[in-house]
Amino acid sequence: MISPRARLVADTAIALLAERGMRGLTHRAVDAAAGLPPGSASNLARTRAALLELTLTRLTELERDHFAGAAGAPASRGVSREDAAAGLARLLRAQLTGDRRRATVARYELALEATRRPELRVIYDEAGRGFRRIARALMAAAGSPDPDTHGVRLVAFAEGLMFDAIAGAGPEPGPDELRAAIAGYLDGVLPAPGHRPGGNEKPEDGKV
Repeated sequence: MISPRARLVADTAIALLAERGMRGLTHRAVDAAAGLPPGSASNLARTRAALLELTLTRLTELERDHFAGAAGAPASRGVSREDAAAGLARLLRAQLTGDRRRATVARYELALEATRRPELRVIYDEAGRGFRRIARALMAAAGSPDPDTHGVRLVAFAEGLMFDAIAGAGPEPGPDELRAAIAGYLDGVLPAPGHRPGGNEKPEDGKV
């Protein structure tokens, strides 16, 4: 957890990244946008690298809290593919609207920066492992025969949907389109309803 002042600085930095891009993120800009006295941001994060690390750490915290509901409960009791598709569609739709959309855009800015800054790469990769754990748990609860593989691919599929919606040339998908796209992915990797492992079960009571 970070302090309330650090949280304010990081939240402001996230908004600036979304609005102005990486070049628009400076200590002075954070102070002005947050209504803080000059030098406040640099007192918390003296260098630009430190400011970026603080921002990515806060963003990881926000996204972890946002996706927390997708873990735990489904993994312990199972979930239908319809409920899984609807839940994931709601999560992705939230990532594409309002404050969450700004956070998603800021994450893309930081993702590119992390390719050039090893200290950011460490934070970014750890966040990615957390999201993949959630996806693996969800795929296992939905009946995947290979939740490790399908969970990783689900994250890649969802990231592709979000990136295309924000930075792609096509129209932004609505809730129904997102649900249909995710349902199509799940139908492609999950066993058919009623399928039992092995596929060589004999008909019961001689029935065919």
